[in-house]
Amino acid sequence: MSSGQGVPPIQGPEDFAEAFKVPRETIHRLIRYADLLGHWQKSTNLVAASTLPLLWPRHFADSAQIRDLAPEARLWLDLGSGAGFPGLVVAILQTGRPDFLMHLVDSNRKKCAFLAEVVRETKAPVDIHAMRIEELGESAQSLRPDVVSARALAPLPRLFELVSPFFGPSTRGLFLKGREAESEIEAARTDWDFASRLHPSLTSQDSHIVEVTKLHPRTRAEVRGP
Repeated sequence: MSSGQGVPPIQGPEDFAEAFKVPRETIHRLIRYADLLGHWQKSTNLVAASTLPLLWPRHFADSAQIRDLAPEARLWLDLGSGAGFPGLVVAILQTGRPDFLMHLVDSNRKKCAFLAEVVRETKAPVDIHAMRIEELGESAQSLRPDVVSARALAPLPRLFELVSPFFGPSTRGLFLKGREAESEIEAARTDWDFASRLHPSLTSQDSHIVEVTKLHPRTRAEVRGP
């Protein structure tokens, strides 16, 4: 594993517990998550098969790092959740916190069935929405999360179209991105106004977390320019 800044190489549960300072109960929940993922993967394509041996560094640690960028968040929305990265990992880390709730959204019903089984087994504080993101966005007025997250869902210009219905004045976006993060930010400025901050990934030297606030579409006059 190519480790980023601040986290030693993570190979399994013990390394994860040390790196993220989580209790034994949380590790037990993640181990159960890993077991269920391995079982479901035999019949449902949840993750690339080549990444299964790297589950703890590639998926669990990569997801867990964003929790510390918004430790105070109470309502969290994760879009395109797939096998649960990063949203379900964050929710498991927050299990036992009475004021926390994670919303996971994915249109693939088999993946949602998998997520539901992990939630049952781990008692993670999660609501699952088996629908397209655009469908949930149509009724988003009642859902104003503190954080919206996504991992490998779409380039930022398209991602902003998907997440904008959920953004309120204090909402933060936390988006796991690869080496093209800076160019995606610049491309998104054509049609969107926003404040951004680029955090280096703690698990990969080639990756970043894009933090976005104050997101709103530019007016036609702004897009055209003087």
